[in-house]
Parts: sequence; C-alpha cells; structure tokens
Amino acid sequence: MSKTLGELERKLQELERTLTSIDRGSQDGGDAPPSAPPRAPLSTGHDPLGATVIEPSSGSRLVDEAIDRPQLVSPDVAGGVGETSWGRSTTAEQPRQPSQVAQPQQRPRAQQPLETRSPNAEELLRFRDRLELTARELTQEYDELLGRISYAAVPSPHVGPTISFARGAPSLDIVDVVGLRDAAIRAFESDPAGTTAYGTSVGYPRLRAWISDRHGVEPERVLVTNGSMQADAFLFEHLVRPGDEVIVERPTYDRTLLSLRERGARLHAVELEPDGIDTNALAGLLRGAPAVRPKLAHIIPNFQNPAGYTLSPAKRRALLALAAEHDFRVFEDDPYIDLRFSGETLPTMLSMDPEHVVYASSFSKTVCPGIRVGYLVGPPELIAAVARLATNTYISPSMVAQSIVYEFCASGAIDSSIETVRTALAKRALTLDVALRRELPEAELVPPEGGYFMWVTLPAGTDVHALHKAAAERGVSFVKGTDFMLEGGENTLRLAYSGVTPEQIDEGVARLAAAYRSL
Repeated sequence: MSKTLGELERKLQELERTLTSIDRGSQDGGDAPPSAPPRAPLSTGHDPLGATVIEPSSGSRLVDEAIDRPQLVSPDVAGGVGETSWGRSTTAEQPRQPSQVAQPQQRPRAQQPLETRSPNAEELLRFRDRLELTARELTQEYDELLGRISYAAVPSPHVGPTISFARGAPSLDIVDVVGLRDAAIRAFESDPAGTTAYGTSVGYPRLRAWISDRHGVEPERVLVTNGSMQADAFLFEHLVRPGDEVIVERPTYDRTLLSLRERGARLHAVELEPDGIDTNALAGLLRGAPAVRPKLAHIIPNFQNPAGYTLSPAKRRALLALAAEHDFRVFEDDPYIDLRFSGETLPTMLSMDPEHVVYASSFSKTVCPGIRVGYLVGPPELIAAVARLATNTYISPSMVAQSIVYEFCASGAIDSSIETVRTALAKRALTLDVALRRELPEAELVPPEGGYFMWVTLPAGTDVHALHKAAAERGVSFVKGTDFMLEGGENTLRLAYSGVTPEQIDEGVARLAAAYRSL
C-alpha cells in the first residue's frame, strides 16, 4: 500500500513539473515551446496496481490506465512546432504549421492503438485531479483498515496477525469517536480564539478550571501538559539532580525507570505486593544504616502498571506518614484511577496530604491516547516553577487538544466514555483470568480491579526471553517482566488486555501456553 501511495505521489510531482514547463512555454510565447527537444522512444510496463503504462524508455512514467487515461484532442491543438507526438519529431529546418498536420485515420475504439501524442495542459490537469482523488481514496481506505486491526498486529508466517498483549492502549471499538468529533466542533465554535492561540504553559484555562474543581483545589495548583509523561518529565527535571535518591516500586513503569536513570538518580526499588508497595521494607530503608534519604517516591497507586495492583488504604496512610517523617515528596502517578470496574473506590493521597503529594493523571485512558493531554496537581510554588520550565520548553501545550478535552468533559461525554471503557475492560480482564487458569494453571496471578494490565509469574527457572521468542513465532506478543525491573524478573511478564477482544484473548492465551510448553 505504501508503495502504491508513493507511486501516486511521484506521478503528481511529475505532473506538476510538466504543467510548470508548459506554463513557462506559454509565457514565452505560444501554446508550445518554439523548439522542444525530441522525446525518448516509448516503452510499456506495469505500475504497482498491475496496470499497463506508457512511458519513455529513459524517463519517468506519466500515463496510468488504472487511473483512467485523459480524453484526447486533435493533434493540431496539442502539437506544436518541432514536435507532433511523443517520440516523433519534425525536422527543425523544415517546420510544419499546425494546419499542415495530417488528421489521423479514425478507427473503431476497439481497434484504436494507444495514443502517443503529447497531452496539453487541460488534459494534464484533469489527469492530476484523478490522481489526487485516487490517492485520497486509497489513503482513507488504508486508514480504515488499520483501525480495524489490533495495535501492533504484525503478520506471522504461521498463524496470521499477531495477537498483542504488549501495548497498554484501548481498542478503537471502545473509543467515543463521535463524541470527540462533536467536542471538536464545539471547541472551534464556542472559543475559536482560545482554541487556536498559543496560550500559556499552565494550559487551556477552561480545562484547568475543570480539573481544579474535580480535585477540589485552586487553579494555581494545576498545570495541564501534553500527556502525563510530559508532566512526569517536567517534575523530574525540576526536582531530581544527579545523585539524588528516588524510591520506585518493583516492578514499575519502564519509562519512569529510563527517565530517572537518564537524570542520574540513585534508584531504590522496593518490592510491590498485591496491596501495594511494601511500606515496612521502605521504612527499613529510611531508618537503616546508612539511611536512604529520598527526594521523591514514585508510586502508581491504582491498577499499577505493570502489575495491576492497587495500594490499600492502610498503606496509603503509612506511606504519607513516612513522607512527613523523612521529608520527601510522594509522586502519585494515577492515570488509571477512573477505570475501576470492581472493588471499593479509594481516596487519592493528594486529598489526604496535599502538601507532601504531587499528583499526575491523564485523559489518554478515559478519552483516547491520541489526544495527548495530562496534568499535574501540587503546591502552588512547585506548579509555578514547573510552569516556568514548560514555558522555556514549548511556550504552551496544545490548546486545540485541550479545548477538545474540555468540551468532551464539560458536556458529560467523558462519563459515558468511562462507563463504556470500564464495561469492556471488566469483560476482558475476566476472560484473561479464566483463560490463564485453564491454559496455564501453573501461573500465579492476581485479578485486577481495574486498569489495563495483569502480572503473571511463571515457575522459577522459566526463561522469559526464550518464551518471548517462542510466543512471537506463534503470533502472540507480551512485555517481559525484566523490562520493568532494575534486576530480576526472568520468570515474569505483563499482559495488557485493553486492546484485545475476548475472542482474541482466548486464542492468544492458547498460543502463549503452547509457546510455554515448547520450552
């Protein structure tokens, strides 16, 4: 497909050059250049669509019958001094006038040979229009086909498209595309100036106010960014210096590990339990000899990525007490909070201790990933410092994206969108749980109460790298547990169920089990 679209683009460029040449010749005087160089002999070939084409043997292709050859006009209109057709030239010393050109003998259409006369500008313009229309139609059809397959679906020579448990993203069928389209229309109609402006680094004012109301804080405590990873990056840039100590969960989000490592932080990974980070082990680090004195503790409290675990109320209180005692900030990274489909809704740590907590979340999981809108909530002085950093980085985030998100939220569309996503995730998580217990009974897992992910621990001695390769050969993908740890995790893996249907889950787990048995 990409080759076909590239060929169409090349043809359009060739036509533009030809039209420019004709136009330049007209400006110099007459309908054709006074002495056009002879063209190379014609040859035939096939384009990527399989159609026969006519082309000079030493030049680029111009006519493609798959697109529809333009209507022909008489040679006395198209021809000119020095040339009467592609590949046929008159003698320059004895020029012929257009009126002297012999009319071709008419034949029935079925017996007509392919026309080899040079087209005029009007014909080329009509032909270009057909090419552009075809390119648009092919591109639209290609995009629609992509939207109907699972994310990262890579063909496998044995089993067809890959079933991907690798990427934490919703499938298209649970994204409110119509609601987003309507929100975009309202954004440009209700606030065209604000939507199209640069704005400021703190974000779109209406969305900022909506977020502050949702969390019960002043707008000065909110900064809206291009996705929550941008919020993470700004916070780390402001707070973390080379050599600073930072607490992370084990396992934790791989890109958080990468970002902190790149800033030279000294990372201390504390074991993650089914009810959240081991606060007793953390207390031991903080009170040990030598004592760890962290600048920051990065915590994903709800449906943690990659494990799917949730921090219990008791551990939330214990963590905040340690933060107050040892004077460090808790970075509450919470993009999955609204995706609970079972269990009890828990208060944020931000609401429990707004002075020791910096909170981040995202609309990628509740609206759509492509919208790229996230935010930070924290003490006003910290938000002001991060806003200055943001100003120096990009002046402002995308006002277009943020105004669309505001309209989506303010209209209530976000509530129905969340309900749709929750319902789909609940069914997919249950299907994955049942399939794993049926196909891989030796695997250890904890069913999540929300979010996108399930953590799987296989028997000791399992080589997850070998399993990853064997699974790929059978058309199923996942993320190795080692990617989420500083060390260890050779018998663990993360399965994302957000982007696969229940039918794909059953088939994917069967393939995964077959790969495991093959080791």
